[in-house]
Amino acid sequence: MKCSDINIRDPFVVYKDGTYYMYGTRAANFGQGTGGFDVYTSTDLETWSDPIPCFDSEKYGMNRCVNWAPEVHEYKGAYYMFATFTRKCGLRATFVLRSDSLLGPFVPHSKSGVTPTEWECLDGTLYIAPNGDPYIVFCHEHTQIIDGTICYRRLSEDLSEGIGEATVLFNAASVEGVDPVMGDHFVTDGPFMFRSETGELFMIWSSFVQGRYAEYLVKFAGGELGRNFEHLDPLVTSDGGHGMIFHSGDKLYLTFHSPNASGQEHPVFLAIQDMGNCLV
Repeated sequence: MKCSDINIRDPFVVYKDGTYYMYGTRAANFGQGTGGFDVYTSTDLETWSDPIPCFDSEKYGMNRCVNWAPEVHEYKGAYYMFATFTRKCGLRATFVLRSDSLLGPFVPHSKSGVTPTEWECLDGTLYIAPNGDPYIVFCHEHTQIIDGTICYRRLSEDLSEGIGEATVLFNAASVEGVDPVMGDHFVTDGPFMFRSETGELFMIWSSFVQGRYAEYLVKFAGGELGRNFEHLDPLVTSDGGHGMIFHSGDKLYLTFHSPNASGQEHPVFLAIQDMGNCLV
């Protein structure tokens, strides 16, 4: 399969021992009731395997509505998938799944959602602080609060539960260039953390500019996750977003889905440069 044959949203790539493993949201009906997730494999980012089912949400009673944004992180000898599902109460949350293989099968690991219980949340990503403490960085969704925010929360060492209160980093409407959708709603989507070769800490995230999906960039002061940061120029403004960054040997890539239209979404790969204090 070529990228143009693959209809997924929110692509996430892990490169391991010469093979690329790509996960994503099954794009049918915007990822609602799709029954889980697949992984595609490749050796060149151009030709991909057929989809390999790696999580069956129906099997675990987790196919209530959304099956969104799977991303896989290697942590303490296993692979942990962070993905968004609709809880029994009707609110969305990020759950953690686990597998011993990048091909799955993944099984539920967290006791429930690891985002705040009373919040409607999505798109959780794993961040490991320099001291080894794990955190989830996620979105408090505009569907509940109108002006979406990006937040972070400490996780237990085994990633099975969230600990304490969440910290709000910023709201979408406060960012220059972000435009509302659906009237007065401001969207935050898809945060992903990246540390440069010089130790600078960046975050990419998505919203809308002039009606088009876009990939925004944040740089944290002192290389530490916290409220001291600056918004840099967007990386993508051409109706592509919900991306992540991955290494392939000495190369660095940004992947995201584009266009942001149901049935037309495909993974896109752009080579980027780590300039230390910025990404280009």
